[in-house]
Amino acid sequence: MGPHPDIPVTVVGAGPYGLAIAAHLRARKVPLRVFGEPMDSWSTRMPAGMFLKSTPRASSIADPGAHCRLQDFRAEEGRPSGEDQHPVPIEEFIRYGRWFQERCVPEVEREKVERISYHRDAFRITLASGEAFGSRRVVLATGLGPYPYLPPVLDPLLADGRASHPADHADLAVFTGRRVAVVGAGQSALESAALLYEAGALPILVARTRKLLFGEPPPTDSPTDRPLPVRMVKPASPLGPGWSLVAFAHAPHVYRYLPEETRARLLRTVLGPSGAWWLRERVDGRFPQLTGRSLHRSVADGEGPVRLELRGGQARPEVLEADHVLSATGYRVDVDRLRLLDPELRRALTCTGTAPLLSAEFESSVPGLYFAGLSAAATFGPVLRFVCGSGFAARRISGAVVASGRR
Repeated sequence: MGPHPDIPVTVVGAGPYGLAIAAHLRARKVPLRVFGEPMDSWSTRMPAGMFLKSTPRASSIADPGAHCRLQDFRAEEGRPSGEDQHPVPIEEFIRYGRWFQERCVPEVEREKVERISYHRDAFRITLASGEAFGSRRVVLATGLGPYPYLPPVLDPLLADGRASHPADHADLAVFTGRRVAVVGAGQSALESAALLYEAGALPILVARTRKLLFGEPPPTDSPTDRPLPVRMVKPASPLGPGWSLVAFAHAPHVYRYLPEETRARLLRTVLGPSGAWWLRERVDGRFPQLTGRSLHRSVADGEGPVRLELRGGQARPEVLEADHVLSATGYRVDVDRLRLLDPELRRALTCTGTAPLLSAEFESSVPGLYFAGLSAAATFGPVLRFVCGSGFAARRISGAVVASGRR
């Protein structure tokens, strides 16, 4: 016998996307339950001292009335809003997310969802507390949490904790005084290396790219202050200046019609590995940077240092020794890593690559199961990797839920 669908909608996750979707559902008077610790991943899986790569204008969680934006939070704290020339500290963003939750989604239940199964057109939700209930629809907004990626070449180091992902550390000061090989050339790698250096560690950056890239400093605090000809050539968008980024930011509904291979390539290359403009002075000349190298082999020799064999065009592999490897190699969506979904439910999902393939309303091939945030980026493009995509997702999902309730 299947679960009785007691709850119309269950939202799993209380980060920016889960909160935005729940706020929109509440505004539409849809009964729901929301589970998760507000801003949990941001407070436990992001290193202290980091800044958002997004500008303040692109860092607001979407609420239906647009009364709980980041600038509204700053105004309530008695501080100026700040725009492009003022990056957002993570500590402030966490406070803002919790402020948003208290005002827009006060009914968040700080419980962990242990298991979601599906039977006869209804979902069964089991909580860590042991409570179980039925739900007609489920929205998964689990964020980056399930998806940190470490290359297989580092497998020999994982068993004894000699390699890790930045998501494993809320404070990089634990590496003070230690040699840390940081792998990657994107924002996470560059900022992690800078934070390690500033905490008294000895970082060594290893990057496949031959040149580290950084964004250009914004000439003004607001895009509207730029000369009109400049704005016409490179219009502003939440993802950055340029017509292509305007398209990705404002037309994600069109992105899903591109061929699968094109979508996958664009997701890899648009806003590819680079650091924010304000990172350059914290990286250049601060610590060794081995560019044009790729990891070939890793060896952990007892209590001694980790040995990394690097290739970069030379005849023999270059050997690098370190006490630890921090692999800032990003995130890869893979539904098999969503262990809260029952195995049978995971197998029922149609995928694009290893990510769920979604309808125009974010619904998966399992009726009533929706995905938001990074899990939806393979369908809707890079804007779903950023907070600024929360409005598009929240409007689409809440609208679809209301429309399906009328049928």
